[in-house]
Amino acid sequence: MIATPAWPPQSTPRLFVEPPLSAGEMRRIDGPQGHYLATVMRLKAGDPVTLFDDATGEWLAVAVEARKRDLTLEVREKLREREAVPDLWLCAAPIKKARIDWVVEKACELGVARVAPVLTRRAVVDKLNLDRLRVHMIEAAEQCGRTALPELAEPVKLATLLRDWPPERALFFADETGGAPALAAMRAHPGPAAILIGPEGGFDSEEREAIRAVPQAVGISLGPRILRAETAAAAAVSLWMGAAGDW
Repeated sequence: MIATPAWPPQSTPRLFVEPPLSAGEMRRIDGPQGHYLATVMRLKAGDPVTLFDDATGEWLAVAVEARKRDLTLEVREKLREREAVPDLWLCAAPIKKARIDWVVEKACELGVARVAPVLTRRAVVDKLNLDRLRVHMIEAAEQCGRTALPELAEPVKLATLLRDWPPERALFFADETGGAPALAAMRAHPGPAAILIGPEGGFDSEEREAIRAVPQAVGISLGPRILRAETAAAAAVSLWMGAAGDW
């Protein structure tokens, strides 16, 4: 007996859309997304597309009309609900453009719930294009199958972040002067958490003391080697996800 092909196929294009979706609606896709579907993917009437909206979950849609620069899709059925996201924040000092783009992309792929840029004294970057970073997050979510986008917060100064720190959330900070082994520390402090990563030059001594003064702060070591800021962010998030059981 010939096996019934999977529907929708694994090769089906997947897009993030706004506003929230509902069964039976007709959704016009234009702009860059319309160009991608119509010109790059060459979709035609009857072809499937999966959509997610960061609110209701993931949906199967089918093209009912395809033109050169846009398509009309009929939203057919919900494939799955919006996922439950592990309660982890990544608080990271801004770094150079290509590297911060990589950080937010990998944070999304790894399952982080919130990315909060933190302005520190040694950071070489003090301005961020949040719209560009959000685009990178969306593209990562489209590729990795997420149905919930990470929240992207406005940049804040380190002093402000620490002053307003929520009492129920552990704050693991990468301490280049030494700290507890990261995995053991994370297992010892389950529950809502955040990872704080400094800039290329690290935290200065006053910043480090201010972080340590926060009751929820836990200094962690990420091993014997010196890591780039973006590598430290990905490594720490991966360790936390492993400790939390997300992997």
